[in-house]
Amino acid sequence: MRKRSFMSVSTALEIVMAGIVSSTPGQAGGVTGHATEWTQLLNNGELVALVGKSTEQINNQMTQIAQLAEQIQNQIRMYENMLQNTAQLPFHVWSQVENDLNRLRSLVAQGEGIAFSMSNADDVLRQRFQSYGEFKTGLADGQTFSSSYEEWSTTNRDTIAGTLKAAGLTAEQFSSEEATMSSLRSMSESSDGQMKALQVGHQIAAEQVGQVQKLRGLIAQQTTMMATWFQSDQADKDLAQLRRERFFNATQPGVRGGQAMEPRW
Repeated sequence: MRKRSFMSVSTALEIVMAGIVSSTPGQAGGVTGHATEWTQLLNNGELVALVGKSTEQINNQMTQIAQLAEQIQNQIRMYENMLQNTAQLPFHVWSQVENDLNRLRSLVAQGEGIAFSMSNADDVLRQRFQSYGEFKTGLADGQTFSSSYEEWSTTNRDTIAGTLKAAGLTAEQFSSEEATMSSLRSMSESSDGQMKALQVGHQIAAEQVGQVQKLRGLIAQQTTMMATWFQSDQADKDLAQLRRERFFNATQPGVRGGQAMEPRW
């Protein structure tokens, strides 16, 4: 009889997804630090099902991020048009700009957190299942999904840093909500500062739409590979189980013919 897990799949999923949806690499790392614990509590089938279910929710999250980034991009374009027709955006309008740009910063962090969590899932499965680690992923040059997510994150951060640098800003000024709001308050003091903030926000929003599409493609490829691996691995196990059952349930051949054993005096 199969031993049941002490933790239900839904409970474990809530724990893992709490880290994924919490959005930042640092926070996601806090949850994935307990990866050993929850993988020990789940049997192989439940672990794979958990990862599969997580990727479905992540895909929905990615769709929301892309849609919100496009909305913010359109909103910023409207602010730019307003600023061209006035000396400076009034306080109540600039407050909306600050809110939208801070939301954009949050979306960037969510994308980074998702990439970090999916990378961790690849590492966990690779450590847990030898067959997963040996499975052909279809990635070029022997790359793993973990390394591919790291490359995506590096490219994303470098692109944003380059956009900020071109406007005379630093990545640190947009690394947290507090730093972002402080920078935006300083830039709101002049029309040039406001326009610079809007142009940076517009470009980052546009870049994120493209980066999210790339990340979604990578997640879809990883999900397909995991499903293919699990089906192949399960097929091998089912075949082995069938052979064992046939061996142990085989009918003993009857003893017929030959000379009867009789006592000889």
